[in-house]
Amino acid sequence: MLGNLIRDKGREGRRGYTLPRFDVENADLRKILPENALRKEQPRLAEVDEPTVIRHYTNLSRKNWGIDTNFYPLGSCTMKHNPRANEAAAATPSFSGLHPLQPEAQVQGALQVMHEMQGFLSEISGFPAVSLQPMAGAQGELTSILMVAKYFEDAGDHRRTTVLIPSTAHGTNPATAAMAGFGVQEIGIDEDGCMDVEELRENADETTAALMITNPNTLGIYEKNIEEIAHILHEVGAFLYMDGANVNAIIGRMRPAEAGIDIMHFNLHKTFSTPHGGGGPGSGAIACSEALASFRPDPVVDKDDDNYHLVRPEKSIGRLACFHGNFGVILKAWNYTKMHGPELKDVTNMAVLNANYVRTRLKCTYRVPYEGICKHECVVQPPKGVKALDVAKGLIDHGFHPPTVYFPLVVKEVMLIEPTETESKETLDDFVGAMLQLVESTPEELHEAPVNAPTRRLDEARAARQLRARW
Repeated sequence: MLGNLIRDKGREGRRGYTLPRFDVENADLRKILPENALRKEQPRLAEVDEPTVIRHYTNLSRKNWGIDTNFYPLGSCTMKHNPRANEAAAATPSFSGLHPLQPEAQVQGALQVMHEMQGFLSEISGFPAVSLQPMAGAQGELTSILMVAKYFEDAGDHRRTTVLIPSTAHGTNPATAAMAGFGVQEIGIDEDGCMDVEELRENADETTAALMITNPNTLGIYEKNIEEIAHILHEVGAFLYMDGANVNAIIGRMRPAEAGIDIMHFNLHKTFSTPHGGGGPGSGAIACSEALASFRPDPVVDKDDDNYHLVRPEKSIGRLACFHGNFGVILKAWNYTKMHGPELKDVTNMAVLNANYVRTRLKCTYRVPYEGICKHECVVQPPKGVKALDVAKGLIDHGFHPPTVYFPLVVKEVMLIEPTETESKETLDDFVGAMLQLVESTPEELHEAPVNAPTRRLDEARAARQLRARW
């Protein structure tokens, strides 16, 4: 695109920028950088006027796809609307101007927000202890399993070498277990799409450190045997960890601690409405039982009388990131929770209603591999002879972001749809209409989609394997 500007619109002597005056002394780079890092000639940049520059980047922005421009039903990712009230709270100078190294006496308001958010997550989950430090969902997973590892190390129990993981797990789960030093054992699912309890019973023993389960799982199905699963793990002295990616389906309706879960993470950057994608920012807060509380990462916020302060848990695994967590995301999640108050369960109610509405309307044409009510997301398969990828590409021409395809791996040609609670019935009707219309096309027509997008169909596999990050 920049090359096109140079070739088509650039004219010598035109300037499309105005730099502000330096407020620091202009450094001589020749005295700072090594000789081989200095340019030998000026870069070949487009010489264009300001309107051309503005139009170029504005048109590029219109090619971006986001929740602010289109319906984004990405399964297991909870791409919900991000309320602007959250952004206003995070932009308040009293918060945005803080520095993490300021004395605690000067940041009592920020520490109060963090302490209250810890309390909110404790109430929602039923766990007595929370840490806000992990900076993403995957890091929340890693934090949890590192805490489990530290627990067994502290207890002198060196037999615990394996983490059990259902076949419906997110891909980060086995990666997390391996990074924490554990071997991985997969547990299959039963005919209802839930984890196979008998297979779990056969594999759980004194070498098991934990089971990592997502509930509802990635098929959008609630693990109806969750209490029995917890009992099996606890009988052999292991922990039950819950991946919190799908918490949008249970807030206010189910408290994980009361089902026998020992530790979990939340995605504040999904469930609690703060923006995510593109690598961040995120917040993968964790909540845990009393047995694991002393192993939480350093620091957490405590309160004495009317003062808030940072403390290090007694047997902490240490820091997972710089400073105290991703405060901007925590602040937005705090604001979201305060706005909903006791009605936070309505988020769950509407998310589940929307997913079941989509599922019910599609099942007359699409195949539904598991009968029964789903939770916040549903899985469907196109009619025989139609590829899930082709339907996904066709949705782009209809103005919808495609749902997740080919995940979870246990269902062939699967489409994983999560409408979230913030979409209207009219939007869902339009989406379902497009899904139904697409499968009426011939396979050859679908295979050409998208035809109206800024770019035609890409070879994503080759692009990922032969990445060209510059030109």
